[in-house]
Amino acid sequence: MHALNKNRPLRRIMLASAATVSAVVMLLALKPHTAPTVVTGSAAPAPSATASASPGASSGSGSTGSSGKSGSGSTGTRTVTGDTVQTRWGPVQVKVTVKNGRITDVTAVQYPSENPRDQQINSYAIPQLRSEALAAQSASIDTVSGATYTSEGYQQSLQSALDSAGL
Repeated sequence: MHALNKNRPLRRIMLASAATVSAVVMLLALKPHTAPTVVTGSAAPAPSATASASPGASSGSGSTGSSGKSGSGSTGTRTVTGDTVQTRWGPVQVKVTVKNGRITDVTAVQYPSENPRDQQINSYAIPQLRSEALAAQSASIDTVSGATYTSEGYQQSLQSALDSAGL
């Protein structure tokens, strides 16, 4: 006798339910992406941060009363790191350098780079997002085609950094 005999509808329902539950459990247990690592650009940002820290430190010690986050009142160079935004493929975090109320540099501190596909996508997306942010002088930048999640995380982190900088 066949297991899915039409004379036994309850058995068919039970087998179909068990198969569905098994499939859902297997899908939920699937982990296609590993945890991302922190990527830091220690070569380029370090001299920039050191150079901007020296004038900032001397002007900061000279004007201790005006340490507020006003964009128009600040004339020194400040570097602000935005919030870490969790995307589908990993965290995205942006660091912004502001001088005289203008964005002078944007660096992606964290972005998905665990697998070769992430590296391929972000090798063209991160520089394009950086140039868009510098040109727009805001977080209102276009999404890079093929890097939607990274672009959205970049925009959100950039906006939080700009908010922290008072822009």
